[in-house]
Amino acid sequence: VVRRSLLQRYEHQPFISCLAGFYSCRWKRYQRERTEPGKCCCSMRECMFFPLLVAAFCFSLVFLYTWGEGKNDYNGFDWYNYGNLGFWFLWSLVILIVAAVLFTYVSLLMVLAMCLLAEGQQLYLHWSHKIGTFLVLGFSISSLFALSILWRDHRKTVRLSFQVTAPYLHIGAIAIMVLLAWPVALHAIRADKKVTQVIIVGPYLAILLFLFLIPLGMYSPCIRETGTLGPKPALIGHRGAPMLAPENTEMSFLKTIEHGGDGLETDVAISYDGVPFLMHDDTLRRTTNIQEVYPNDTGKAASFFSWDALQKLNAGTWFLKNKPFVGMGSLSKADQNQAMNQSIYTLSSFLRLADSHNKLVIFDLYRPPEKHPYRNLWIRKILDVILRESKIKRHLVLWLHNGVRSFVQAVAPGFQHAMGKKAPIEDLLKHNIVKLNLVYTDMSSEDIRKYAEANITTNFYVVNEPWLYSLAWCSGAHSVTTNAVHLLKDISQPLFLMTPQQYNIMWILTDLTSAFLISLIFAL
Repeated sequence: VVRRSLLQRYEHQPFISCLAGFYSCRWKRYQRERTEPGKCCCSMRECMFFPLLVAAFCFSLVFLYTWGEGKNDYNGFDWYNYGNLGFWFLWSLVILIVAAVLFTYVSLLMVLAMCLLAEGQQLYLHWSHKIGTFLVLGFSISSLFALSILWRDHRKTVRLSFQVTAPYLHIGAIAIMVLLAWPVALHAIRADKKVTQVIIVGPYLAILLFLFLIPLGMYSPCIRETGTLGPKPALIGHRGAPMLAPENTEMSFLKTIEHGGDGLETDVAISYDGVPFLMHDDTLRRTTNIQEVYPNDTGKAASFFSWDALQKLNAGTWFLKNKPFVGMGSLSKADQNQAMNQSIYTLSSFLRLADSHNKLVIFDLYRPPEKHPYRNLWIRKILDVILRESKIKRHLVLWLHNGVRSFVQAVAPGFQHAMGKKAPIEDLLKHNIVKLNLVYTDMSSEDIRKYAEANITTNFYVVNEPWLYSLAWCSGAHSVTTNAVHLLKDISQPLFLMTPQQYNIMWILTDLTSAFLISLIFAL
């Protein structure tokens, strides 16, 4: 009786009414029941459902983190959907908002449940919240499954993100355990059997011990001694500066140069009459106004248009209409007018621009389709433009195409040769490869160091997010290809950079502080 009266003394009726009202829609005192010492916190049905609420919280958190860290590839995701649906929409942003809303919703339910447990109230989740919990759980699991099937490389992105976020995720996990200490301690005290107390406290302490020790196996290239950080990776504009201007246009490349980019990347196709021009997609539908000028040819391959026909297309209005990047901001009036007047750019003009500003160039070459008059002459035509029309300084050209490398090395000595995949160092040196151009998910500080020892540098694409650029910097990358030259140029040092001593202090202080708080909660 004394024990029960002591517990009831701290009951705050208005506060409990709000908690129970939002969680159970039970606003009246007579509708609620207290948890008696030694009794379960809820009915059998609620006991069976509560793990589902916990699962919904965990899965929604995992999906929100996974999708949030995938922001680097949102444009690629939206581009993929454009190819399947036929219209442009920022699906990536919609999914991020939905994931954040659902996680917030289920987190509030978890907080309410923890507060009710701490106040000794029996749990009863209203049926509407149960439906909501099932929806969150179903959405999160199905979304994670879809990502694992349709976007397998995304798992590599998440693993890379752990290399920079793990120390801070560790602090967050410890903070959650401190918050959970109150309801765990309260229910352990209320339990009338030692076995029940062990069942309640045992798993909690096991998880806490695991979190205390997990930094022993943690690795991050951004945790390093002072003075060991390499130079800042050079920035190569991916199709120019496509967050500031229409991709693969003169304006886009000028924006890259204006913001201090070190190189320019593009995609090269050949018109039906043999003019190399810049275009990434197979068709002209996404990046021109072909639906207005040639409405019957929207599905026609870009290479089957003559150069005269291509010159009639506008390559900028789509950019103002679709706003292809999340958070790209608004353009000035002058930039809007300039974007509206962009046209398809030739390879010759692109090379002259790069040469005049002493910028490196790297490009993907697209062989013309079947029945194209230049299908078997395309390399010669491109080399002719590089060597005779533009006369760009040869050391500025990073030659990536691997099909006829020996021929190119013979007729165009002086090019820097790059390979698009990892290979044994002996093979790379045999073919005079000086740079690897790799997708960022292949990033490995060990491989970067191994290739650097053989004087082979590494470039990673496409790196847009500051955390990923910071990881590339800490790992020793020589350069990155990016859509966000204007953002990454301002980063003066890697994010999350710290010395091992600083990290050890942070780790030990976190563990000691949390251990003190948890001990204090259990003691009270």
